[in-house]
Amino acid sequence: MTNNQKGILYAIITAFFWGFLAIFLKIAVQEVAPQTVVWFRFVVAFVMLAGWQLFKNPSSLKILIKPPKLLLFAAIGLSWNYMGYMLGIHYTSPSNAQVVIQTGPIILALAGVLFFKERLQKVQLIGFVVATIGFAFFYSQQIGQMIGQQGQYNMGVLFTFSGAIAWAIYAIFQKQLVVSNSSAGLNLFLFGFPAIVYIPFIDFAPLTEINWIWWLVLFFLGVNTLVAYSCLALALKYTQANKVSIIIIINPIITFVTMGILTKMNVSWIEGEHFPLLSILGAVIVLSGAALVVGKREKLKKQSTN
Repeated sequence: MTNNQKGILYAIITAFFWGFLAIFLKIAVQEVAPQTVVWFRFVVAFVMLAGWQLFKNPSSLKILIKPPKLLLFAAIGLSWNYMGYMLGIHYTSPSNAQVVIQTGPIILALAGVLFFKERLQKVQLIGFVVATIGFAFFYSQQIGQMIGQQGQYNMGVLFTFSGAIAWAIYAIFQKQLVVSNSSAGLNLFLFGFPAIVYIPFIDFAPLTEINWIWWLVLFFLGVNTLVAYSCLALALKYTQANKVSIIIIINPIITFVTMGILTKMNVSWIEGEHFPLLSILGAVIVLSGAALVVGKREKLKKQSTN
């Protein structure tokens, strides 16, 4: 596989795991406080990655002692991204939080052009436009609901938006850091820093009272964190930031489809959501736009080798 193909594959894996993340976060917060869920995600991801690196590459742990300055800023951004997104889901719903959080990848895509001097070919630019139109259709009903709501709902939207900005800051610094640092080493600090920072805000007593099902949910969220962000770091290393962005903003479609299935099943452990035909049409348009952005460069490469 070429580096570009590797980057696309890692971005797809990230999108897949993030597609289910919002749903499991909404489930977890029914029993565990939001800040505890965030802390547990970082702890599980850090312990698993540290154990693997201690066995495979012990020298990578040195980054915990003397991290690059940019890494500290990236860790601060990621720390608040998790909390802002978690509070957004807590006060709204998985699908609506997914609407707002997508401003993060959009900011990253723009940063790829403005800061990293990444060039967009005409077909790729058309792909961005098509994807934007698709999201306008896809989220039309949800956005209307957000505008009409008050109180805690709007608070949740603001928390999620702040998390999106924080994520974009993290990703911009991460894009620069992966050039000269291993992605695993960077993630060690990115997971370890917030795991320590959030300790004063955690009430550990409720964790002793939850049953094994909730422990499985929390463990899955930790594994999800490790896999998704490890793949994201590799995606940013191997391909363009704007290309990574257009792939990972597809992850809400996974959330919407899954929520639609759960709604049809009429499950009792999460509140159902309903999606109109306009949203389904938007999903198809988004996928078409993403295909234009991702496929163009590979097509040109094949033509040049003939």
